[in-house]
Amino acid sequence: MDIAILFGGSSYEHEISIVSAITVKKVLKNFNLSFIFCDANRDFYLIDSKDMKSNYFANGDYKKAKELTLIKNGFASKGFFGLKRVDLGVILNLIHGRDGEDGKIASLLEFNKLDYISPRVDASVLSYNKLYTKLYAKSVGVDFVPYRVLNSTDNRDIELEYPVIIKPVRLGSSIGVSIVKEHSELDYALDVAFEFDNQVIIEPFIDGVLEYNQAGCKTDKFELSIIEEPNKEEFLDFDKKYLDFSRDGKVEDANIDRELRDNIQDSFKRVYGTLFEGAIIRCDFFVVNGKVLLNEINPIPGSMANYLFKDFSSMVERLSKNLPKEQDIKINYQYINSIQSAKGGKA
Repeated sequence: MDIAILFGGSSYEHEISIVSAITVKKVLKNFNLSFIFCDANRDFYLIDSKDMKSNYFANGDYKKAKELTLIKNGFASKGFFGLKRVDLGVILNLIHGRDGEDGKIASLLEFNKLDYISPRVDASVLSYNKLYTKLYAKSVGVDFVPYRVLNSTDNRDIELEYPVIIKPVRLGSSIGVSIVKEHSELDYALDVAFEFDNQVIIEPFIDGVLEYNQAGCKTDKFELSIIEEPNKEEFLDFDKKYLDFSRDGKVEDANIDRELRDNIQDSFKRVYGTLFEGAIIRCDFFVVNGKVLLNEINPIPGSMANYLFKDFSSMVERLSKNLPKEQDIKINYQYINSIQSAKGGKA
C-alpha cells in the first residue's frame, strides 16, 4: 500500500515533525512509503527514503531534492514538458502545530481532492485552539480542567489561587508553557507565553494528579489503543517532549479498574465522535477525585502515538480504506437558467 508522509511546516514544532516522520518511517516499514517535506517557506519537496535523517534538513540539503507542486488530485513535479503528476497514495499528515493542526493543510488537501489521514478542517480548528477545545468538550458532555482566558491587552492585575499553569492558546509540545507557584512569577510567565500567542489559558496546576492517555481512530468501528499512564514528572518541557516524539517502542497498559477504563474510553469516544473521522488522535485525561477530565486533544500526536497500539500498521491500512469523503455537489445553473428564461435570455 502507498502512503506519503507529509511533515515539516512553518511552525514552532517544525523540528518535532521531522523527528516524528523519521520514527513513523521505522514503524510503517511494510508500506510503500514516500516522504513530502514542507519547509519553512511552505515549499514541498519529495525526499528519498535514504535521506530521512535529521541533519539532511538542518543543513539545507533537502533543497537538492525534487520540488513538488500541489495540484488537483495529487502532487506533481516539474518536467521538461511541464508538470508531471507523482502518484504517492494516501497522505499521512504529520505536520505538528501551525499548518498541520490548524486546518491549513486539511483545507489544501480537501480542496484538491486528495485522500488523507488527518483531522478535517473543523476538527483541526477546534482542537488546535485550547479555548475552543474546552467549549467543544462541554458540548459533547465531557468534563475538563477549569480555566480562565487572558488576552495580551488585558489587565494583568488578576486574582489567582496558586499554583497555576499558563499555556499559549494555540501551541503544543509545551512551548511557552510555565508553572507559576506564586504571584511574583506571574508576569514573567505571561511574557513568555505572549511571545508565542496573543491569548493564554490559565488553569489550576494539580499536583500529583493522575494522568492517562488514550489514542484511537474510527474505521468501520472504534479502534482504541491501550491506556497509558505517562511519566510522573511534574512537567514535561519542550526537550523532554522532543524525545517523546521519537518513541516507537511499546508501553504497558495502565493498571486501572474497569470502571475508570470505561469512563476514559467513553470520554474519548465522545470527543472523537464524527468530528475526527479520518484521523488518529490522542486525548490526554486527568482524573481528579474519581472524575475524568479532558486535559487536551492531540489531533496529530507525536509519531502518531504508534507505541500505544498493538498493530499500528494494520490499523493505518484499515483507516486509509475508511476515510470520509466530501459531498460531491452538482452545479447545473438551474437557478440562473430559469431567470434567463423568464427574462427572455437577457439576464
